[in-house]
Amino acid sequence: MTKLALAFDLGGTELRGALVERGGRVAARVSAPTMAGAGSEAVIGQIIALAGTLLAEHPQAKVAGIGMCAPGPLDPKAGIVIGPPTLAGWHDVPLIDILGRQFGLPVRLENDANAAALGEWRLGAGRGSGSLVFVTVSTGIGGGVVVDGHIYHGRRGLAAEIGHMTITGEGDRCFCGAVGCFEAVASGTALGRRATRLTAPGDGSLLRRFSGDGEVSARHVVEAARAGDVSALELIEAEARWLGIGFTNLLHLFSPDLIVMGGGLANGFDLLAPEIRATVEQRAMPAYRDVPIVPAELGDRAGLIGAASLILWEGEPGAPLAIAQDEDNDASKRAREASHG
Repeated sequence: MTKLALAFDLGGTELRGALVERGGRVAARVSAPTMAGAGSEAVIGQIIALAGTLLAEHPQAKVAGIGMCAPGPLDPKAGIVIGPPTLAGWHDVPLIDILGRQFGLPVRLENDANAAALGEWRLGAGRGSGSLVFVTVSTGIGGGVVVDGHIYHGRRGLAAEIGHMTITGEGDRCFCGAVGCFEAVASGTALGRRATRLTAPGDGSLLRRFSGDGEVSARHVVEAARAGDVSALELIEAEARWLGIGFTNLLHLFSPDLIVMGGGLANGFDLLAPEIRATVEQRAMPAYRDVPIVPAELGDRAGLIGAASLILWEGEPGAPLAIAQDEDNDASKRAREASHG
């Protein structure tokens, strides 16, 4: 019987669960709105209930363990969720111990962006690569770094808080309290905020029409840019420059084989990519300029697959998959083609 892992991706908005096979196939999937304001006990109750649903629907499943990813800060080695800002009432919650006692199975915990990075490295845009930096650009900006098949954790698992690199001395204040964070100027939220300030209710602009005359989101900017709206295209160009500055820093810091961009704003990657690459070409030292920057491939499955891999590939983090040995799936080859395509 196929070996499976129970995988959970805990977000501030949605809780997703799945049964995942070693080859990466999602055999079954469930989800529920996260009870983010109700405290840790309520949300853990949701996790247990979703696990019960999956196991009841697949009673013959041979489950090897539970892979869990959640927003940071968290300590993956100790299995403790320290205090994510998107989840109320979570303070040093020993999630591994709680779920381990509940199910009698091995449990592994990872930061959500790290898990998504691992998923993309195993079975997504980074398969076949030695190293990658994964950047998720959505409501905020997060990321993960994979080096030789290992997540780079740093002290207490707190490394690669990419969104809080300082890349300017100006702009809106980040939720962390600082000014000039990558997240504060280049996230989808920041793009929507700039678009909202640029327009006004009832002004007849395409951006406001797409938003129903309410606040403009990053999604509306991408839609308007695809329709040829000049203001939206200018906003996309400015957004891409900020992303290019941040990506240049990441190239200099980690020297990866490639950078993979995920998150909601990756839906506009084709619009953003030319200016991102132009900015990197202008700002990066020559030795770093040929590193491909590519869109993620797994979408919202990346975290689930990465979390499952903590169980399914435990003890062999760098072990190659058959899929990674296929020359047609080599990450560097595909990334180079994407960069020049």
